[in-house]
Amino acid sequence: MERILKDRHIKRKVLVVDDESINREILGNMLQDGYDVAYAQNGQEALDKLKSGEETFSLILLDLLMPVMDGKEVLKICREDPALSGIPVIVLTQEKEAEVDSIRAGADDFISKPYSMPEVIRARCERIIDLYEKKSLIDSAQTDPLTGLYSSEFFFEYIKRLEKYDDGAMDAIVMDIEHFHLINEIYGRDEGDRILEKIADILKKEAEDSFGIACRFAADTFYLYHSAMEDHGALVDRIIKEMGDVSLSPAKIRLRIGVNRAVDRNETPQLWFDHAKYACDGLRRDYTGNLAYYDSRLNDRHLYQAKLIHDIDRSIEDHDFVVYFQPKYGIQGDRPQLRSAEALIRWKHRELGMTSPGDFIPLFEENGLVQKLDRFVWEEAAAQVAAWKEKFGITIPVSVNVSRIDIYDPKLEERLLGIIEKNSLTSKELYLEITESAYSDDAARLIEVVKNLREKGFRIEMDDFGSGYSSLNMLTTIPIDVLKMDMKFVRNMLKDEKSLKLCELVMDISRFLEVPVVAEGVEEKAQLDRLKDMGCEIIQGFYFSKPLPAEEFEELIIKEKSDSVS
Repeated sequence: MERILKDRHIKRKVLVVDDESINREILGNMLQDGYDVAYAQNGQEALDKLKSGEETFSLILLDLLMPVMDGKEVLKICREDPALSGIPVIVLTQEKEAEVDSIRAGADDFISKPYSMPEVIRARCERIIDLYEKKSLIDSAQTDPLTGLYSSEFFFEYIKRLEKYDDGAMDAIVMDIEHFHLINEIYGRDEGDRILEKIADILKKEAEDSFGIACRFAADTFYLYHSAMEDHGALVDRIIKEMGDVSLSPAKIRLRIGVNRAVDRNETPQLWFDHAKYACDGLRRDYTGNLAYYDSRLNDRHLYQAKLIHDIDRSIEDHDFVVYFQPKYGIQGDRPQLRSAEALIRWKHRELGMTSPGDFIPLFEENGLVQKLDRFVWEEAAAQVAAWKEKFGITIPVSVNVSRIDIYDPKLEERLLGIIEKNSLTSKELYLEITESAYSDDAARLIEVVKNLREKGFRIEMDDFGSGYSSLNMLTTIPIDVLKMDMKFVRNMLKDEKSLKLCELVMDISRFLEVPVVAEGVEEKAQLDRLKDMGCEIIQGFYFSKPLPAEEFEELIIKEKSDSVS
């Protein structure tokens, strides 16, 4: 700091406070080459200069015996005023007894009168200023300037020190404000800061009462290291009650609190709070409460999902993902006929083995990664259709999924047409399945996309019809070519009258729309017969075949060719 200030020719300002002009002049002459010196002839004049805010002082040289207000009163006021307490004070005195009293009162050093040895005086001034500037830098790194809580770096360092002397049971607690950015935007940053300061005050008190420590970890996230307690609900209630003191209605402030009880000292402090934050984050979609506890089983699930997310790109590149095909059969003729297939993704993870689509598809749908899978499936399915076409001389169209996120891709049509062209196919050989839930997101966008795709010759299938998202009115405005009946209806149709009626209703809707129905999940001949009687044209399910890898699916193609000849 000293070197930087000298290199920039910046002089720090020193205030000399003494009622005797000769003393002010002597000190001024000693310091003026290295400092910008200001003067005051009594304590009141010194305080007026200090509190005016017009000048920033790096040091006060303070005489004790002065009229109007003496140096002892000035020192007391400076040490009690937060705005002035950061300025070091060197007392000027010729009384040895006063030196000790001044140090106890908060002075940082003393210079004896009469003044001699200018080099020593300058060295003392330089040392005290340097110490305070370094302390200020350390303090700024240790604490958050808004809340006064510890910074995250110092928080974890302090915990490590505590652990050397105390092995009592402790809880790691993470507190987060739901949608805090909206509070700033709607009510203003001043209101947001007031909320943060209030939470900090509450946590400071909790930390003091529990021999703990608190920090502001991020913009709206707080950490509390707290003596283990049985009833964290009481802590939550206290915090919410005290939050009523802020001007914004507490009903508009939702706190999420995650607790890692009785932390495992075989783990690092950072991991304790990672666990607590995981519990806290789990409340984002759960508005039934404010409090959640870390569960190692949940953490195992979280780590498992994190690994799946981490490995998706490598697995796509290395073809650890494999496309399976489930056949669809037309059932209205004398014998079932292989009409098409649905492409289904499987993951042969190199470390985890066969991974359930129920584990990774919903996960990737939630974070948008499903788009990468969809594109992989489109490429693989189209290439397989082309391979079968060349090998067997017939076309087996394949249905591929178009997820909700794909609908918003401005290059969707371009991508699909590029895949078709690359494999020398027509658009009629790659069917597009759109899940019913996508029809409720943005009807206008969906209608536009679907119309454009149909104009290019693609066949659009509404998947999982009957799962509850679409309305009959939407069906009259959104063009589709096929309804795929939700498999839950089919599986229960012979056991549950309501499911049977719903199957019949879907068939009535299909006749009204003049589109065929594909029934999924058919496992028994009785189901097939009943669906056939209803007028259902196509079925898929384990009754005919489970999803198969391409080489096994070829056996169905060979059989179909043989049956058609005979």
